[in-house]
Amino acid sequence: MTSLDKPTADTVDAEDSEQDVRAVTEAALFEAFGGLRGMIETVLPGLLFVSIFTINKNLHWSAIAALAVSLVLVVVRLVTRDTVKHAFSGVFGVAFGVVFAMMTGNAKDFYLPGMLYTLGLALAYIITALAGVPLIGLILGPVFKENLSWRKRNPGRKLAYTKASWAWGLILLAKCAILFPLYWWANTAQLGWVLVALKIPPFLLAVWLTWVFLAKAPAPIDVFAEMEAEEQAEKDRKAAAETSGEDQDATSGRHRRDA
Repeated sequence: MTSLDKPTADTVDAEDSEQDVRAVTEAALFEAFGGLRGMIETVLPGLLFVSIFTINKNLHWSAIAALAVSLVLVVVRLVTRDTVKHAFSGVFGVAFGVVFAMMTGNAKDFYLPGMLYTLGLALAYIITALAGVPLIGLILGPVFKENLSWRKRNPGRKLAYTKASWAWGLILLAKCAILFPLYWWANTAQLGWVLVALKIPPFLLAVWLTWVFLAKAPAPIDVFAEMEAEEQAEKDRKAAAETSGEDQDATSGRHRRDA
């Protein structure tokens, strides 16, 4: 290998920095969206509902089973002292579906609140992207410890968040375009199985696109580290001022004794 073929220190540092950014991005996305466990908690209640309903066509037993497994998932999270936000969101979603289906007596209405939520979320992603405050940035900013610094101080990341929000919005709209016609035309079992099948693939596609956009974006500005640095600098200034005052007092005392 010639000297021209050998990687320079700057090249190695740049590669290491890029790998660090990718690793941080992967970890942040995993934390924000719950990872494998979060996906299981999202799919399992709906899968149990449609499985039981397909077998016995009993709305009450299907709804009770879906709600029960959601509560069990929360209890498991609490026992293991893990974050419960994903499990709790699943419980609330299932509870709304159960209440709605029980009120109308139509088993398909178990899925309607979740479908409306998906539609609202898709519109939120698109509207916030158009407004210049992309929703995915509001979600991931605290995870990356950058808060809203990307809005004015890091335009490259703002662009990445905008692209990611568009991706999430359009993917969720496409999902709604499939599900809402089925709500009117298909039976409960058909709608349920299609909905279960569409739980994970669109989600993974949106997460992957988010990772692609953010991995190529500038590194986040750690505003928490900046605040800590400012606090430390302020402490250092106060300590220096106190030391200077003590030195001046000591000097003045020596002058008085000499006089």
